[in-house]
Amino acid sequence: MIRFIIRRFIRDSENVADQRVRAQYGTLAGTLGVICNVFLFAVKLTIGLLMNSIAIISDAVNNLSDTGSSIVTIIGTKLANRHADKEHPFGHGRMEYVSALIVSFLIVIVGFELLRTSVGQIVHPEPVALKLPLVIILVLSMLIKAWMFAYNRYMGRKINSAVLIAAASDSLNDVLATAAVIVSAVVSKFVSFPIDAIAGGIVSLLIMYTGYGVAKSTVDLLLGSAPDAELVRKIEETVLCADNIVGIHDLVVHDYGPGRIMASCHAEVPDDANIVHIHEVIDATEEKITSELGIVMVIHMDPVTVNNEKVDRLKAMVISAVRSVDENYSIHDFRITDGEKHMNILFDLEIPCEVPAAVRAQKIEAIRGGIMSCQSGCNVVIKVDDKF
Repeated sequence: MIRFIIRRFIRDSENVADQRVRAQYGTLAGTLGVICNVFLFAVKLTIGLLMNSIAIISDAVNNLSDTGSSIVTIIGTKLANRHADKEHPFGHGRMEYVSALIVSFLIVIVGFELLRTSVGQIVHPEPVALKLPLVIILVLSMLIKAWMFAYNRYMGRKINSAVLIAAASDSLNDVLATAAVIVSAVVSKFVSFPIDAIAGGIVSLLIMYTGYGVAKSTVDLLLGSAPDAELVRKIEETVLCADNIVGIHDLVVHDYGPGRIMASCHAEVPDDANIVHIHEVIDATEEKITSELGIVMVIHMDPVTVNNEKVDRLKAMVISAVRSVDENYSIHDFRITDGEKHMNILFDLEIPCEVPAAVRAQKIEAIRGGIMSCQSGCNVVIKVDDKF
């Protein structure tokens, strides 16, 4: 069904690299969310009042907050699609992340208010009026939320949208929450303690946890999270497949919003290669990455010595010394300056960014000592790079 709706309302729906198409996906998902959540809010609020169930009323208000979330998603998607301007030369793509953060705040606030109400109901419990037709309606609402989970997840994965994927998780939580409400309403007929209010409290905690999860993932994106491993692999493969490029390092990926990614790297090339030819190769590689992966790519050329027996031997020795200290460390930009009585061995050491400074210092000295024990009379110059 969702595929039919997408084809009906989104022209050229398979061209998800187009920002206008992507914005239409977000608008469609948000509009469907508003329609479904307003309907569910009205139905559940009516049922909750008739059954005198704080858990159902809590679930209804949760659907109302989901309506606000859907509206924010629509607005955020439209703002994110605005063109770059003088103040924002990289575009407005991160507005989608800001929208998701606003949604997370709304979810947490609503969850807290519902928790407060549930606690009051535990202290001063009231009987729950269970009626079969109302339970049937709640089951139907679960089916609607299950469908919302399916279409949000499908469209979120289709356009790689953090907001829609978060909305999918929220819809799935609503399915579980409504199931808990139904079970508590049935069980309350056979127990004396206020299980309905307890279920309402659990639903409230679930709502707040969902809000926390959305906030955390969104803040990670705004701060700059590690790039997707598959994307890194594709960039590295594309660069290394180019003529005369023998290595790649210092790959950095900047995310300015979905579909707005910039990246840079250093490409190692033979130091005796024709510089004009290398420049043409790098230009072609940048254009290929942009066309195939949708990334604005900048490649810096690093000349290195290749097919030199002494350099190759020393480099292998250094790599062995590094790996003996830590398998997660790697080197690049290896070079030597060789005199009659003295030799400098220079290279960049790439260390995971989470390694503490004190540990780094210890391991660097261990690497330096290992190299000097294998190659006497040399000076080891190590430049440390963070592994992004």
